[in-house]
Amino acid sequence: MTIADHGHKGRLQRVGGMIADMLLPPLCLGCGEAVVSHGGVCASCWSGLTFIERPVCPVFGTPLPPGSPDGTLSAAAIAAPPPFKRLRAPCRYDRTARRLVTAFKYGDRLESASLLTRLMVRAGSECIAESDICVPVPLHWSRMLVRRYNQAAEMSRAITAETGLQYVPHALRRIRATRHQVGLKQAERALNVTGAFSVPAHARHQILGKRVLLIDDVYTTGATVTAAARALRRFGAGEVNVLVFARVLDEV
Repeated sequence: MTIADHGHKGRLQRVGGMIADMLLPPLCLGCGEAVVSHGGVCASCWSGLTFIERPVCPVFGTPLPPGSPDGTLSAAAIAAPPPFKRLRAPCRYDRTARRLVTAFKYGDRLESASLLTRLMVRAGSECIAESDICVPVPLHWSRMLVRRYNQAAEMSRAITAETGLQYVPHALRRIRATRHQVGLKQAERALNVTGAFSVPAHARHQILGKRVLLIDDVYTTGATVTAAARALRRFGAGEVNVLVFARVLDEV
């Protein structure tokens, strides 16, 4: 393709984008108000996101008191070390983050993956640097029939495209249908997902000895990613890091 061809292609893409904007005006992913370009949020929704700032616990990624020395563990990390090495999330799961996740998860706003994962990549640089492959938390096949897509898989695809990690979408399987976690207490959530995940025989060589980046949308009590990480470790993964878009914090 010549330089002239590249220029012609660029002009066509710009014209196509202008036509698309006229037919389908870009709307905020959070509230639906008009914005400048597709896949973005308005100033109000952006300011409504609460970002998790350093210092944080090196394991759970929870905020620590200002001035805490590097490597300071949270009480949770000391009391109950998880089966994953570290967890990171860019945002607290507050009102604006909840709206973004709900629209992405249940409202067919698949374009949200680009914004959410850009923030995840920035917050999860340590996790990404220490990982070889990227694996989404899977849905049970019965839930996939209803929802039609897995938001964790869409996030994983976007993250691997940006980072170069290997995407291994079928390394983890949800072998048991579980109740929705919403509304369940912490102990009920843990029991609900106990034994729910496995690594199919055909995929075990893909995770053997590998450092896995496990992707999900929200970390609430940690029951789901804990069960998933245990399954990955049980079937040979070297270590597991977890990256989510938002996490629930006690003070939120």
